[in-house]
Amino acid sequence: MIECYMNKQRTCIDKILNGIAIDKGVRLLYACGGGSREWGFASEHSDYDVYFLYAYPKNAYLCLDTPQDTIERKIITEEATFGIAGWDIFKALRLLRKSNPPLLEQLFSTTIYAENTPQIDVLRDIARRTYSSSAVFYHYSRMASRNYRQYIANKLLAGDAEVHLKKYLYVVRPMIALFFVEQHKTLPPTNFLKTLKNIEIDEDVREAILDLVDRKKIGQQLGMGAPIPALNAFAEQYLTKWMEYDPEKDSKRHDFIELDNIILSILEEANNA
Repeated sequence: MIECYMNKQRTCIDKILNGIAIDKGVRLLYACGGGSREWGFASEHSDYDVYFLYAYPKNAYLCLDTPQDTIERKIITEEATFGIAGWDIFKALRLLRKSNPPLLEQLFSTTIYAENTPQIDVLRDIARRTYSSSAVFYHYSRMASRNYRQYIANKLLAGDAEVHLKKYLYVVRPMIALFFVEQHKTLPPTNFLKTLKNIEIDEDVREAILDLVDRKKIGQQLGMGAPIPALNAFAEQYLTKWMEYDPEKDSKRHDFIELDNIILSILEEANNA
């Protein structure tokens, strides 16, 4: 029954992506899953987050006005909600040059809906070789700090007795990614539970995180509740440390001329199709 349901959602996603490609006159290069389903703490009713990369015909890039570099859709059916977001290949490669973590998560997603060019695998290799730990630290530490301050710390300072428990997951997910980068000197897996399993942290923190994940996965509503002292202490200790991190420290410079070659290859693929 579950397999049948998943197949139906996959068919729906394929139909949505193909419809966007036809409507916008673009070539679908790559599509993958993301969000809580990719991270490993989705419930049965979680949305399907789908990300894709696309390219216009070559002549579209020779016009005075550059073509639309972002496409977004939100589609609600009786059975599921689909959040669809796509980036033009030029935008994507400029982000790769900056080691943009959301793009890196997409390239290494374990849920692939489409991969229509061999250049995607080339991009993965480039990402592994050239990613900037400084950029990764900057992105994830700011994300975790922003979520913690807005949804938890500021509520407690205002005297609130309860906080939104689900928001803890959006604090600890980027934090766990940073622990992985620190301890393994490489990019973290996109699956949050796999990342958590492969790092060293205090067991009371691990248990508090896994308890929240388990409750979310079985469909419990993680609404308002008492703050979790172990996670508050965890966030306060490490976010203070990471916010002092200099994003330019030890940053390496790379020659990204190979990205220009990838652009040309992708555009030539379309011409030869």
